[in-house]
Amino acid sequence: MKKVITYGTFDLFHKGHYNILKRAKEHGDYLIVGVTSESYDIERGKLSVRDSLTTRMENVRKTGFADEIIIEEYLGQKIRDIAKYDIDTLVIGSDWIGKFDHLRKYCNVVYLERTKNISSTMIRNEESNIFNVGIATDDDNDSDVILETKYVSGLNVSDVYSSDKNVAEKFCDRFELNGWETDYDMFLKKVDIVYVRCGLSSRYDLIKRALECGKSVIADSPVALTKKQGKELFELAEKNKCVFLENIITVYLKAFTQLLWMTQGDMRGNTIRVKCAISYDNFSTRNSFADLVSLSSCMIMKILGADYKKFEHNFVRNEAGEINYGTINFSYEDAVGFIEIGNGIELENRLVITGDQATITVKDDWWNTGYFELKRQDAKHVKRYSFNFEGNGFRYLLQELLIMIRDNRYECTRLFPSESLGIIDVLEKIKKG
Repeated sequence: MKKVITYGTFDLFHKGHYNILKRAKEHGDYLIVGVTSESYDIERGKLSVRDSLTTRMENVRKTGFADEIIIEEYLGQKIRDIAKYDIDTLVIGSDWIGKFDHLRKYCNVVYLERTKNISSTMIRNEESNIFNVGIATDDDNDSDVILETKYVSGLNVSDVYSSDKNVAEKFCDRFELNGWETDYDMFLKKVDIVYVRCGLSSRYDLIKRALECGKSVIADSPVALTKKQGKELFELAEKNKCVFLENIITVYLKAFTQLLWMTQGDMRGNTIRVKCAISYDNFSTRNSFADLVSLSSCMIMKILGADYKKFEHNFVRNEAGEINYGTINFSYEDAVGFIEIGNGIELENRLVITGDQATITVKDDWWNTGYFELKRQDAKHVKRYSFNFEGNGFRYLLQELLIMIRDNRYECTRLFPSESLGIIDVLEKIKKG
């Protein structure tokens, strides 16, 4: 008898789950299904799981494909299960290709292609809490967006749009999506949520059209070229009751939320200075100067506010006209903000918040805040704060998006419109010189 095993959360059970169980059973005579426990889902960063473990196991049982159902409770359990149940084949979805190759020494590993053509209507008929996500892009690299979405129950990345047919088709095939479009309006008809990750020149138009069609939108930062355009987008989102989130991951992380509370509470006294240094060398070639300025300016405004009194900037360029080093200064009534940006030079990345009673420091890649230190002036030792941080952080933005949609809340409290518009204003001032 040939034994097969597969694993999953199986939350908000739908046709895709049914199909993978059906196809897994076809690989052997006896199918064991491992359903993840609540504690393991939390440990591995699976967010927004809606159904209880009992409900998820019952939905698997009702398919009739599982000969045995077990609970997956910890990382590494698969090796134990393969030996314990004398497994011949592990079957897993193709979105995990390569992730389980190390198990080939214990059994055969089969990656099943993703179930395609599960339309929004089909999913909604089975479970009204699942939303189709579409990606508007100008390259075929997803920056792990597809993988991050797998960790948030209630979302299904279904389609891709690009003005370049080759990019759209390649992206769709690479990530096994339902379909691709070069017609943006046709694309919008297929999805509920749009992630606009195109270049800045087309970003505003794509966001605007999606909001006009009543779609919730995630967009890379900055969301527009001018403050006037940005204001128009936020007003349109409010008018059409759409969730509109700017993709600055840092503000959605637990550690940053805690850090922000400390700076605005009474634990550290009055903030005197916020300094952040950031280098191009820590980012992909896709990131632009505007991306780094947006991220850094966001930190200044989240901590000190968007109502600064004076703004100055200075940039050092090489012979090709590229920025090697730059500084941006924000002067407030009783505090200062300072940004350093480096390109191809040695620069110590860190975020330092100095107060009259203590200093908070986030070292290295502070934009991925998972750890920071607090040193009080009257204390001998540094107090360290550490928070669980999974993946590249995009899943935490997606979690906030779902919460807002389900609560019918349309203004984001992680990054207010005034702060987003402040970021655009900074870029406009720099452009003007």
